Amino acid sequence: MEQSSQIQWFPGHMARTRRKITESLKLIDMVVEVVDARIPLSSRNPEMDTLTAGKPRLILLNKADLADENATARWVSYYEKHGVKALPVDCKSGRGLSKITGLMRETLKDEIAVWQQKGMVGRSVRAMVAGIPNVGKSSFINRLAKGTKAKAEDRPGVTRGNQWFGLPDGVLLLDTPGVLWPKFEDHTVGLHLAFTGAIRDQILDCEELACELLGVLKTEYADRLAERFKLDSVEGWQEQENYELLETIGRKRGMLVSGGEVNTERAANTLLDEYRGGKLGRITLEFPPKEV
Repeated sequence: MEQSSQIQWFPGHMARTRRKITESLKLIDMVVEVVDARIPLSSRNPEMDTLTAGKPRLILLNKADLADENATARWVSYYEKHGVKALPVDCKSGRGLSKITGLMRETLKDEIAVWQQKGMVGRSVRAMVAGIPNVGKSSFINRLAKGTKAKAEDRPGVTRGNQWFGLPDGVLLLDTPGVLWPKFEDHTVGLHLAFTGAIRDQILDCEELACELLGVLKTEYADRLAERFKLDSVEGWQEQENYELLETIGRKRGMLVSGGEVNTERAANTLLDEYRGGKLGRITLEFPPKEV
């Protein structure tokens, strides 16, 4: 799929964003990074590791209700082994978010102990919220802060002009300035973001994208695909080319046009919509790297 490599993500804007993030680091105690639990690798900008180096981090595996539970548990274990706490959540419904402030304080327990020794009892925990577009960063902030912007000028050490949100239990969230997309040199990153709807369908060929998704699903989640589209009765469907399989799905759903041909565009949109809506079940497309 060549389209993903042709998309331009405003490099000048990204340079300004990097600078603003770096400047904001002195104001915060930790970073809360929101990723898509279905694609934890593709849904983050790898530059965040360098930009926020030295700051404690908490990973929110958002949209966990759409991801494979076993795979999500493996991701949590993987992050823990690398000294980073991770929490599966659903920012739209709020599931899992009740644990967030406790986990933030646990992540910063050594720093909080130092503050208390210095007499800074009740000092707010200040966290930068990071995440690429469409991963759920805004939903997370809105859900926790309920749209209330903190009066940053009333808090010593918190610079005016930054987008701060106050939580009831002494936590301040700083919305990441600007937008920071991942790089698209990796063909798979663009595909995975497109599968999950992070990239607008209008700039991609939906039939080609659906065929790519079918290639993944018939290998990793053949049972879900067969059940959803009643493919068990179709002999050899797993051996079909992806486009032929798309036609088979369209025919199964009665998506025919004059002459008995399949409306493959409609079939492609149906497959993508049903995958994104969780109707094919809980599916994860990326798994933790195997460690030697």
